[in-house]
This record gives sequence, C-alpha cells and structure tokens, in this order.
Amino acid sequence: MATNRFRLKKTPLIVAAAMSFVAAAGLHAGLIRDFWGRNYSSDKGIVGSLAPDQILLQLFGFREFLAGILWVRADSFFDDGNYDAVLPIIQVCTILDPKQIDIFSTGMWHIAYNFTDEEQRSDRRYIPSALALGKVGTAQNPNTYELFFETGWIWYHKIDDDYHQAVRWFQAAQERPDMQQGRRNLLANALMRNNQVREAMSTYAELLDAARTSYENNPTDFSGFQIRDTLENNLDTLIVRMVQRGWLASERKDTNLAGYDTNPPFDVDFSVRVTVEDPRVLLVTGTWNVAPVGTRVRIVLRDKNLKDAVPAGLDWDVAQAVDLNIDRDTTFMQDQLFVKNRRFRRRIDMSRDPTMYPISDRSKEYVVEFYYNPRSAPPHIQDKFGFNGEGFTDKNFLMRDLRKNLIWEKGDKDPQVPAYTAKWNLKEGSGDQPLLYTKLEFSRDQLLRRGEWRTKVPSAQTKNFDAKRVANVDESVIQVPTLRATTGDE
Repeated sequence: MATNRFRLKKTPLIVAAAMSFVAAAGLHAGLIRDFWGRNYSSDKGIVGSLAPDQILLQLFGFREFLAGILWVRADSFFDDGNYDAVLPIIQVCTILDPKQIDIFSTGMWHIAYNFTDEEQRSDRRYIPSALALGKVGTAQNPNTYELFFETGWIWYHKIDDDYHQAVRWFQAAQERPDMQQGRRNLLANALMRNNQVREAMSTYAELLDAARTSYENNPTDFSGFQIRDTLENNLDTLIVRMVQRGWLASERKDTNLAGYDTNPPFDVDFSVRVTVEDPRVLLVTGTWNVAPVGTRVRIVLRDKNLKDAVPAGLDWDVAQAVDLNIDRDTTFMQDQLFVKNRRFRRRIDMSRDPTMYPISDRSKEYVVEFYYNPRSAPPHIQDKFGFNGEGFTDKNFLMRDLRKNLIWEKGDKDPQVPAYTAKWNLKEGSGDQPLLYTKLEFSRDQLLRRGEWRTKVPSAQTKNFDAKRVANVDESVIQVPTLRATTGDE
C-alpha cells in the first residue's frame, strides 16, 4: 500500500513535468527559435545541417545541452590526437551555443596551432579560418574581452607580423571592463612592435598609475604589489632604451646621432644557399654577421603564384567566414633559421607530410623566401637594430616597402569589426620599415627530384654566398663576443 500511495503522489509530478516540457518546446519552436536565429545564429542554415534527432533537441530548447555533449565528445578526439574530427564539432558547437566563450577560444587555438607536421611546424593554411572564428566570436560576445584578446594574440604571437592588427584587437580587449590586469601589458608590447613607442610608454604609465592606486587601496594584496613593480620596471626599461637607442634624439630632430647604440647601422651581410637533397627535403645554409645568439630568420616555401600571397606571408585577414575546407593543393611551409656563430644550417624535411606540402601538379614554379623584421627581434638584438630597424641594414637585400607602417586610431567605422564593438580607422603612419627580403626559385620537378633532377642535385643561392664561410662549422661551440672582439662584432 505504501508503494501505491507513492505512485499516486508521483503521478501529478510526472504530468506537470511533461506539460512543462511540451510548453517549453512550444515556446521555443514558436518564439525563441526565430528570435535566436535572427539575433544570435551565425549560420541561418543550421537546421539543414543537423540530423533529425539534433533538430528535435533544438526544438525542445536543448541547443546549449547538445553543444555541451558535443564538446565533451571533442575532448576525446583531442586526447586521441584526432584533430580533424574536432573541426566540424567546433563549427556546430559555436552555432548551437554562440555565447560559450571557451568553445570559441579553444577552437581558435586548435585551428591555428594544433595542425602540425612531423617537425611541429604549424599548417598556416588554417590561420585565416582561426581569425574568422575570432570575428564571429567577438560579434556574438561583444561585452567581454576574451575573444578580442585571443584574436590579437594570434596576430601577435602566431603570425608575428602585421603588428597593427595585434594593436587593434588588444585595444578592443582593453576597452572591456572585465579585461584581466595581467594581460594589459601586451598592448604596450604590440605598440612597440608597431613602432608606436610613445603610445607604448603612455600605456605603461596609465597602467602603472592604476596599479599604484589599486595597491594603495589594498596593500595586503601581493599580486597587486607584483603588478605595480613589474610595470615600474617595464616603464623604466623602456625609457632607458628610448634614450640609448637614440629614439628620443630622433624625436628631437637632433642632427648628430653619433654615440647612440643604433648608429651607424649594422650590416648583417645575409647570404644563403638552398639544396634539394631528396624529394621535399631542403638543406639551407648561410651567413648572418651578428655575433649574439638570438636571431631567427624566417624561411617560407610556397607556390609562386599563390593567391593572397604577400612577401614571406599571406593576407591572413582574407577570410570573412569560417571555412575549414582548405585548399589541399596549396603548399605553404614556414620555418625559422636559427643563427649561431654567424651561420645557420637547417635541414627541412617535408617528405613525411605530403598532404601538408603537396608540391602539387597545379603549380609548376615555387619560391623559397627569406625575411627578417627587426621589430620582431629580441630586446638584446633591438638594442643595436632599434625599435624600427634604424640601426639595421644589409647591402644586398634591404627592403623598405614590403610592409606598411600602419597605426590604428579611434574613428568612425571599420568594416572588419562589428559596429557594436570597437570602431577604428586605419591610416598609414610616418616613416618606413627596414626589412630583409630575398627569394630563390625552384621548379616543381626540382623540389620532387623528378625528370632530369633524379640524378642531378638542384641548388640555388644568392650571389654573395661563400661556401667557405659555412664550411666545417662546429655546432657544439658558441662563439661569445668579448672585449677583444674585432671591428664588426656586436
């Protein structure tokens, strides 16, 4: 009898739950679903791309629940290294639950960083889609800093070029009230790399004032103490470098810049030879007349007539929508040549990743590019080269018109940023940007060792390459400059 009484009492609860379930489904199907589609959906064709059982869950108000289940499933793919399987899940989850920040940020990181070859080089063909996902995420979540910051980080760290883009997105993140204090410093770093040194100093000063006030209000907060001291050190170091590198003297229009660390400009005397040892295997050797360790020269192999290509890069911002179906016939390899003892020797093996480096029959000609941007140099190298490469030169390969000097300022409109987030105008800044750039050309048959090149070893080099300067190099020893260094040493 007790069991029967329990069942009788339980029945109205079941009925009420079922009625609530049906009411929720009706409300969602009749009103909420259309409202969500108009205002939040990033893909109006989502219903057509879902299975019938998934549509049923969405009609009953379980979009977020379904997205959560799918994202849990994505974790297992991450753990197994099945990265390709994660891509459609990312796209579906961001559509089902466009307010889930973690899915967007993890998805951007996954797309930009996780697709690598056997030597851990990223497949940079995916980067435009990672940036496009950031645009979608910021449009759906304009009131929080996270996705603005993550997009800026890809520009700053992964692309490591076009620093005006990093400034743009970090500034947008800075305007959000929930921006984490520890991440605000990166805006100053991006400003320096974009040759906005005065703005970087002002940013540090503003952050330091805020940190001092915060610490005075809460003197027992150890993290506040650390933030204040870090900002003080950053600002002091920047001011010292502005003086020693002759930046302040240049701003004053001084005519005599002798005695500053960046004067006279240092000739790096770059040279290089590329040999195709085996199909898709390059041996790169060359010289770089800079004694301190820390130089990394960019090398890029790509189709000669690659769409959206720029010297040693791509138009990364070209994608306006998330398209994870990359062109499988495109080859774009990027690596770094690490300099030690004024020489470099790097064997680049792409033979185990033919899908990432197809060297396809669609292209008959390819280029191997070499690129160095002094703005990307570590601080101890910039102490000689300067903030903008004013102390940097190369008698053979110096270029000044490959990258524009661009500055983002507050303005009225920008088609690439949603109108309800940050609004910016792009203008060309004063001055030029000294860079090193040169390229060598190879045919498809040379890179694949086909035809006549099966028995002949393809090789190309710059006119100033001297094999004697890279011969018999003992890589286990690092030559450190001393007070007895000869003229031309740093």
